[in-house]
Amino acid sequence: MQAKSKADIGGATHQRGKMFVSSERCKSNCPMILENAGDSNYALIDSGNGLKLERYGDLAIVRPEAQALWQPQLPQKIWDNADAIFTGDVSEEGKGRWHFPRKKLNETWPLSWDGIMFHGRFTSFRHLGVFPEQAAHWRFVEGQIQQRTRNDKPFRLLNLFGYTGLASLVAARAGAHVVHVDASRKAIGWARENQDLAGMSNARIRWICDDAIRFCEREMRRGNHYDGILLDPPKYGRGPNGEIWQLFDDLPHMIDLTRGLISENASFVILTAYSIRASFYSIHETMQEKYGDCGGKIDSGELVLNTENSERKLSTSLFSRWVAE
Repeated sequence: MQAKSKADIGGATHQRGKMFVSSERCKSNCPMILENAGDSNYALIDSGNGLKLERYGDLAIVRPEAQALWQPQLPQKIWDNADAIFTGDVSEEGKGRWHFPRKKLNETWPLSWDGIMFHGRFTSFRHLGVFPEQAAHWRFVEGQIQQRTRNDKPFRLLNLFGYTGLASLVAARAGAHVVHVDASRKAIGWARENQDLAGMSNARIRWICDDAIRFCEREMRRGNHYDGILLDPPKYGRGPNGEIWQLFDDLPHMIDLTRGLISENASFVILTAYSIRASFYSIHETMQEKYGDCGGKIDSGELVLNTENSERKLSTSLFSRWVAE
């Protein structure tokens, strides 16, 4: 992989999205569908009429789901027996409301994934502190890191838009040195709480509250590199100092920056995109533009949730990942 000179990197903010433009294409595998069948801590019970019914631990929860265009398969009495129902504004900046028809519930409750404990959380914007479909990425990342560290080779992972930190905890447990970046001080606080709940206070994780683009631009000027990068950007967001993130405006530059941050022996870069009106081919071709000359392959497609006791599948997001050979 050919790295840019420091002089080129210094002009990153003036050449947004144009530092790395590949003249080649690497192998492709798309469409790829990554499925999550759930486990004892999570299940998609049913979906339809713009809603989904899920189980998080012992709680049955109803939330909006725009992809659920079909009719529910289960009788209404199953839905009516939910422990929590989200109502109100569903925008990221909106002030939503939770209705607890059976009894008042605490804001948080314990959950786990593959033995890692963390908090579920009722937020005002309908999210619950975890995206279960990401389990397909967590398993992949864990395997990649373990393969490298098994031979006593260090692995540095950069987790951008890291949210409440479950991916960072998975990577750290597998042996990685993790840098976790999120623009929300509240999310960083939740991530630290999850670290304590998981009993991983000594895990090698740096929790950084910063704007992802500004952080990556500084890392390039410092000459730092990573063996794996995760990007899970929102459609819209704000940085800690008022920076504005718009996915369609800023994603090409963000991917460009990650291309400059991967090490000579990097293993993967994984991008996930939610709530956008685009095909996975859009992000696939953007990844090809930046990583096409790196060798390896690019897998692109959708993350889906399998419905419990049903053949129905619910698409939740788009993804594209570059994987070295």
